[in-house]
Amino acid sequence: MSREHFVNTITRGHKFRDWLIEVLDGRVQNKECAVNVYEINISSHTVCRYEFVDEGFSVVAKFLGEPKGETREYNPCDVMENEFENLKKVNEIINTSKPIAWNKYFNCVIVIEYVSGKSLMWYMEHEKHLDSRLSEIAGLLRRLHDNTKMNFYDRKKEFDDFQWNLDFLYLDAHTRNKFDELLGKWWNSPQVNEEYSYFIHRDVTPLNYIFHNDKIYAIDFESSGYRNRIHDLGVFCAEIKNHFALKGSGQRAEPYIRHFLWEYSKDEEEFYKITVTLPFYMAYGWLRIARLGWHPGYYNYLLREAKSCLNAVR
Repeated sequence: MSREHFVNTITRGHKFRDWLIEVLDGRVQNKECAVNVYEINISSHTVCRYEFVDEGFSVVAKFLGEPKGETREYNPCDVMENEFENLKKVNEIINTSKPIAWNKYFNCVIVIEYVSGKSLMWYMEHEKHLDSRLSEIAGLLRRLHDNTKMNFYDRKKEFDDFQWNLDFLYLDAHTRNKFDELLGKWWNSPQVNEEYSYFIHRDVTPLNYIFHNDKIYAIDFESSGYRNRIHDLGVFCAEIKNHFALKGSGQRAEPYIRHFLWEYSKDEEEFYKITVTLPFYMAYGWLRIARLGWHPGYYNYLLREAKSCLNAVR
């Protein structure tokens, strides 16, 4: 299924189209060209691809003032500026969609380059070259984390994120109390302790890693920020296992998860340390997935997986 659908074609005189031509600063040879608009379906906000007809390229515009997800109470212009600055920072370390411009008068929009190619999801669905693709993602995350280390760590943020996730699930009292009890044990455990914080992607879904011309690109840094680096690894591993669980067997994900973590780790000692903390963030990843809306049987499976991970507390 395509992630986008055609909306309309806009021409000269359309204010947003004309502003795009202006900010692209000479990249459009024919200033009179029409622009095809495609809405990208999977997003927390209105996101569109703008294709400049006969010019051979597109841009993506994300309208932060048009939320489509659960989170509605925020300042869209602050989010717009924050994501734009994050993209500029990250673009110096790894391949991302290059930020082009922002404009608060068009529903707090940011405009970035469009990256075409196959997403990790394609490789997961076809189980083709998946080990090598996971190695590339491990390397990308390693570069991002290693180059953004900061001598400060706010452990409370990790647990606040968890509670925020749980709040959106509207669990019955018994289930919520069980999760709170397990989180209390993790709070008193050294397993989530860290000396440093790292700039993390935070939205490590298979659709946010694109492979194009032998390069890997990470996209969508809206929720990025400084956290424990294992956050990215745990959520990503939950995404991998969820994919195979939906295909019939979550256990089939285990060799891929091990390969990914080994490729990320510098040595066996670090691999072991990562696996000690990993269950906390895999649990977070399972709960994050549970928010997407599933039939009751699979929803309960996701909650069981989250609890199972949290039970790994020592």
